[in-house]
Amino acid sequence: MATLQSLTSGDFEAFLNRVFDVRSVADEVQLSLIEVKPLGAGEREGGAFSTLWQGPKSPVLEQSVYRLFEQEFGEQELFLVPVAEKDAGIQYEAIFT
Repeated sequence: MATLQSLTSGDFEAFLNRVFDVRSVADEVQLSLIEVKPLGAGEREGGAFSTLWQGPKSPVLEQSVYRLFEQEFGEQELFLVPVAEKDAGIQYEAIFT
């Protein structure tokens, strides 16, 4: 997979509704990629974008950098911020500018 700096919204869109393992926490946590949204101009090819991830109700991940893994996507470190609590659990956002 590409480096974090070269990833585009299209790279993530190919993995919508896929489950990623969070490999940088003690307890097993999985996040599903539920949305990729363009944000306009940015320094990366294709412009800035955000990704929205759905996680379980517990544990709640604090705002931090996490190592996410999916078999085809590979492993990347993303800065995730908890942004909403829904019936299904906690949602997290990562922004790419």
